Amino acid sequence: MKKIEAIIRLYKLDEVLHSLYDLGLKGHSVSETRGYGRQKGHEEVYRGTKHMINYWSKWRIEVVCNDEMVDKAVKAIIASARTGEIGDGKVFVFDVEQSYRIRTGETGIEAVKL
Repeated sequence: MKKIEAIIRLYKLDEVLHSLYDLGLKGHSVSETRGYGRQKGHEEVYRGTKHMINYWSKWRIEVVCNDEMVDKAVKAIIASARTGEIGDGKVFVFDVEQSYRIRTGETGIEAVKL
């Protein structure tokens, strides 16, 4: 099993989730995150005072799938999240040793399936 973690732009969330759903990957976690990279900071004016904003808001999507689905899922995420501009995000893939469904006691890939 693999865990795919994607950091994407805020307005790309629905598009990315639809692409994962179309592959049959319906279970996922989404959290708001902030980060700093090549996009760097930007300046905003609030009540007449300039403020340097060093961290950009992004979405973090986490999904666990079997090894055979990883390439399809990563390609779908990249295709649906890409704008071609700095700040499109990153995708990371991690090994998952084991998973457990608390309610039923199922383990492995069966614990991840919906």
